[in-house]
Amino acid sequence: MGHGTRILAIRHGETAWNVDTRIQGQLDIPLNDTGRWQAGRVAEALAGEDIAAIYASDLVRAADTAAAISLRTGLPVIHDQGLRERRFGLFQGRTVAEIEAIHPDLVRRWKSREPDFEPEGAESLRVFYQRSVDAAQRLAAAHPGETVVLVAHGGVLDCLYRAACGMPIEAPRTWQLGNASINRLLFTGERLTMIGWGDIQHLEGDTLEESSDGGRGLTPAHSLS
Repeated sequence: MGHGTRILAIRHGETAWNVDTRIQGQLDIPLNDTGRWQAGRVAEALAGEDIAAIYASDLVRAADTAAAISLRTGLPVIHDQGLRERRFGLFQGRTVAEIEAIHPDLVRRWKSREPDFEPEGAESLRVFYQRSVDAAQRLAAAHPGETVVLVAHGGVLDCLYRAACGMPIEAPRTWQLGNASINRLLFTGERLTMIGWGDIQHLEGDTLEESSDGGRGLTPAHSLS
């Protein structure tokens, strides 16, 4: 791999709003019990990696997931706003069903992935994609030949997948963006390439009811931030 930077891109653990399919965007929603369990499991899974730095979105759900990795590895977390979820403006705080009832035309445009569509107060998909990819490449470029952890959001990981696979931003999503999943990329100094995606083996174990410490469970992940 030469002097390429290995990226471990992690989606934050689950929140109550993920379960409700409520759009978080840049609202600061904390991890739920399952999300905290997931953060601990991903931290254990990364314990054997030779990690040079941990970067994370400063939104609390990503920051707290990164904090669990920091606790396990002893590395500090460096927060970067470039890793924040897409700003969704008037969509934030509502479920998809609620938005469809109020703004069906806006939801249609959103779901069709119009690159320059901007609901009131939101980022366009094009601007968000560029911000996310630029942030990942900027942070990776500071660590040639090393491994970095980037803890971010579903939307950010979606952008990184598209960049690594050459997928247009308008294309429908056919890949998973699981909470606390481990996704492996390589930055060569010019572009991102894919190594592996959607690893959740570390989450296949005790459930909330079964864990001996009162637990932490695993529930289905949703694709909204």
